[in-house]
Amino acid sequence: MFGYRVPAPDEAMLISGGRRGLGGAPFRVVTGHGKFVLPIFRKTRFLTLSMCESEVTETCVTRQGIALHVRAVIAFKVGNDHESIINAGQRFLSDQDQMSVLTGRIFAGHLRAIIGSMTVEEIVTERQKLAAEVLDTSKTEMAKIGLIVDSLQIQSIDDGDTGYIDAMSAPHKAAIQRQAQIAQAQATQASVEAEQVAARNQAEYARQTAVVKAEYSAEVDRAQARAAQAGPLAQAHAQQEVLDAQTELALRQAKLRQQQLVAEIVKPAEAEAERIRVLAAAEAQRMKIQAEAAASYDRVALDRMLIDQLPQIVKEAAGGLAGANVNVLNGADGLGEIAAGLVSQGLTILDSVRQNLNGQDSSDGRRPPESSGNGNGNGNGLLQLHSRKDGKGDDGPVDVD
Repeated sequence: MFGYRVPAPDEAMLISGGRRGLGGAPFRVVTGHGKFVLPIFRKTRFLTLSMCESEVTETCVTRQGIALHVRAVIAFKVGNDHESIINAGQRFLSDQDQMSVLTGRIFAGHLRAIIGSMTVEEIVTERQKLAAEVLDTSKTEMAKIGLIVDSLQIQSIDDGDTGYIDAMSAPHKAAIQRQAQIAQAQATQASVEAEQVAARNQAEYARQTAVVKAEYSAEVDRAQARAAQAGPLAQAHAQQEVLDAQTELALRQAKLRQQQLVAEIVKPAEAEAERIRVLAAAEAQRMKIQAEAAASYDRVALDRMLIDQLPQIVKEAAGGLAGANVNVLNGADGLGEIAAGLVSQGLTILDSVRQNLNGQDSSDGRRPPESSGNGNGNGNGLLQLHSRKDGKGDDGPVDVD
């Protein structure tokens, strides 16, 4: 609209003409909103409120008399309050670029003053302290001209060709280089140790792998060997079982043969020996009776005595059968024949006794009676006795024909 003016956000509008501004200022300050300005009667100007920059390069002498070339950058602006805008407007409105020039000169002077009170070591090592002191000393002066400083940065400090800073930093450089070399050596040593550890680990892994492979190979070889031996071992076991069976059969056959030999030879021999023993006992009894009869010269008594002893003789003969195993071949008839044979043997013994007693009386024509039954002339009869000496009844057979 005609006559309505609005300043930019980073500007202050200064209206001159008409009534005065705040504090008797020759103009009124408008920021943040518009204003009607009468043409011809009022004049409008704009003052920047944006950030400005000033660079300072100054040669300063320290307290030690060493010249230092200092380069600094100042960031500043016009204050936002009306008083600062009025102060800055009255000084820089016609030539606002002079704000940077004047600010640089102000700070150059303060830098020289502050650096002159410090040593090179303090300046180099305490740059922040240097900047803070410069700001503090320039704050009042900058406020008078309506400017405020946002920051001051010391960008570089150089002593030219004097070499003082380099000499000052030499011990530190040497220490740093030494530390760097030590660190490098330690790093190299650690790297070598790590490589050696890695090599040892690889060697150990290789050894373990070789051992495991060898174990697997040995296990495979053993399995193959067992598989290869399985057939011969099975055949050998089968042959061994056959040999064991044959050995057991041979032992059984030998035992059976031994039993057969005992039954065929030992038992009959023992029975024959028992028979001879019985006959010998009977003969001894006969001789005893004969002796007693001869002593009494009593034939009748002798006959009676012989008759009385006949049952005892038969009993003694039958005693030989008590421990024998008698096999009866023809049933009841066989048992009768056994009894008849025993009686016949007794009669034979009695007749023999009589013949011995009457050996001198053969002229009377008496002959001893022949044994009855199935006996033979030698008194053995047809009875065969087989018995063991221990008298057990189940050892060896007695056969009656």
